[in-house]
Amino acid sequence: MGLERSRDHSHDLRSAGKRSLVIAFALIAGFMFVEVIGGILSGSLALLADAGHMLTDAASIAVALLAMHFAERPYSVRRTFGYHRLEILAALVNALALWLIVAWVLIEAYGRFRSAPEVDGEIMLSIGVVGLCVNLGAAWVLHRSSGRNINVQGAYLHVLADLLGSAGVVVSGILVWAFGWTLADPVASVIIAVLILAGSWRLMKKAVHVLLEGTPEHIDVHQLCSRLEAVEGVTLIHDIHVWTLSPGNESFTAHVLIDPDYPGDVEALRLRNIVYHDFGIGHITLQVEKSLDECMETHHFNHVTAA
Repeated sequence: MGLERSRDHSHDLRSAGKRSLVIAFALIAGFMFVEVIGGILSGSLALLADAGHMLTDAASIAVALLAMHFAERPYSVRRTFGYHRLEILAALVNALALWLIVAWVLIEAYGRFRSAPEVDGEIMLSIGVVGLCVNLGAAWVLHRSSGRNINVQGAYLHVLADLLGSAGVVVSGILVWAFGWTLADPVASVIIAVLILAGSWRLMKKAVHVLLEGTPEHIDVHQLCSRLEAVEGVTLIHDIHVWTLSPGNESFTAHVLIDPDYPGDVEALRLRNIVYHDFGIGHITLQVEKSLDECMETHHFNHVTAA
């Protein structure tokens, strides 16, 4: 019953995230073309940089939606975990694509610092204001699901960077239009590039952590094992593994050493309930042993020794 609830909860999170991504994709993809045309007509690198970021946003959201679609495919003998990891791979591709955009913007900005072209500040300012409103709407839509799905979080970080980037476009548009300071355009584009780099670095770290099967940030392994060892009859929890398969889908495996002199059987269901209800882990595997001699595996991690 607990595993079934975990699956239902994971499915609900994925459905909510998918709706948010579809709405954000429509907003971002639609305005992206406006920025491209405006950047060409005005000669603004900041607008083109923001359009490039929006292109990456739209592409990454499309990849995320595709990954989420495959993640819903049924499990099979060849893929007993299904396609859930595609969501993490999509987030990784998302971050790498952002780094390519940053490199292009910085190279182009360097050339404009040496020889600043003419920029139409009025067009730049008008499109920047509209872009600010579009990004505000997309950020509001994605914010509700950003903390529960790594791909929605990636899209949300993109939109936040775009939001700040649009603000930079507005400010530089005012400077170009009112004072004729064309260097404000490459300055704004560099600021946008730095914002993109900062957001993508956090996304990259999170994706790599999941791919390396790192412990979920909200799980305290020492506390979890101590709670299990407090159960009467349990001597030691060892050979512990806690990892994230996909957003909202964590797994826990461990060996449970039982006191051989304990009268009666240790209730395995009680141990599973602690892991599931108190720590929110849905996929649980416990191997019960009465002696360490029965354990043939290498003990990769012992929380007592580590503590």
